[in-house]
Amino acid sequence: MLIKLARLSLWNRRGTALLTLLSLIISLVLLLGIDHIRKEARNSFTNTVSGTDLIVGARSGQLNLLLYSVFRIGNATANVSWQTYERIARHPQIAWTIPLSLGDSHRGYRVLGTNQSYFEHYRYASSQQLQFAEGAAFQGVYEAVLGAEVARQLGYTLGQEITLAHGIGAVSFSEHKDKPFTVTGILAPTGTPVDQTVHVSLEGIEAIHLDWQQGAPMPGRQISAEQALEMDLTPKAITAFMVGLNSRMATFVVQRQVNEFRGEPLTAILPGVALAELWQMLSMVENILLLITLLVLVAGLVGMMTTLLASMRERQREVAILRAVGASPWYLFWLIQLEVLLLTLLAMLGAAGLLVAALWGVQDWLAANYGLFISINPFSWYTLYWAGGILLSAAVLACIPAMVAYRRALTDGLSIRL
Repeated sequence: MLIKLARLSLWNRRGTALLTLLSLIISLVLLLGIDHIRKEARNSFTNTVSGTDLIVGARSGQLNLLLYSVFRIGNATANVSWQTYERIARHPQIAWTIPLSLGDSHRGYRVLGTNQSYFEHYRYASSQQLQFAEGAAFQGVYEAVLGAEVARQLGYTLGQEITLAHGIGAVSFSEHKDKPFTVTGILAPTGTPVDQTVHVSLEGIEAIHLDWQQGAPMPGRQISAEQALEMDLTPKAITAFMVGLNSRMATFVVQRQVNEFRGEPLTAILPGVALAELWQMLSMVENILLLITLLVLVAGLVGMMTTLLASMRERQREVAILRAVGASPWYLFWLIQLEVLLLTLLAMLGAAGLLVAALWGVQDWLAANYGLFISINPFSWYTLYWAGGILLSAAVLACIPAMVAYRRALTDGLSIRL
């Protein structure tokens, strides 16, 4: 009976109730949506590279090395000589290595020079291996493999020719037009910077720079693509390389040995530790966003309380009639509480449906523009804690208008006022 009465009372004031419901839905969508995206972004961030024990590059800070080697952000302070790379790769504790050569681009997307070890040993998320949506890995010098977003955004297909540019700008006037590359493979989406990378062989990187010096073509010297194939294309240097060890127990030993390498100054970092440090630096931003959404939710709940308080004057006669037919003060108290809980539950259900629809709508857009893959299921056991906290907060705030109804005298609604 009490539930039916609360439902009919809300329906009688459906205009005001609907506005209150919409404000709560918007607040809850912001709260749950930002919290879900925050957690998904953290998972995507920390899962960018998996199964790699060390990343080695020229002497620099670990965050700088992580950013340019994994996220393709920024540039290296120096390169690692090929002789040093080969010497470290022969370490008895090292099982595999992935050389990385950066510095070129294609229409704003970074170009990565590497070898077959990249497709064999690179892992992301929970040790997932790179998969090909179309084609296969490069075999020749002038062949390229595209990340999923590069192919999608630029509309490239297998067999298409592309030219690389010197530098990392979106627009470049220093292109290697005389040595085009043919697309032989397109990788499946990973939700990592791999999707926004053009992959070529180390020999290809070396070939396009044979007649270049200090970022510009050498005057009076031009080497054709065919002539380059007949030359020694062994790299002189690489930007960095990833390392997989035979045993995780040897990680710190090998790291110390690399950091103390006498041939040239090097830095070896643990990608997991560097990722945690980088996310800790960014955590302040996510905490600010979460605080803002909490304030929006509080504003919505306070608005609901204010609306109920304002409506109590209009409901004086209703309250008085209920008292006249035998309703106790506590009955009125629980009636108001039940109305608030019904509104909150309806808002939570509406917010859940709207959030799932919104996530479904922006999922492809986030993947295309930010390389962020967000699941359309925002619910978890953690969501239950949010739901319980929201219901408890609503019940506490509803105590104010409920106490007003409790204290309302019978004569307040039945007396005639001129």
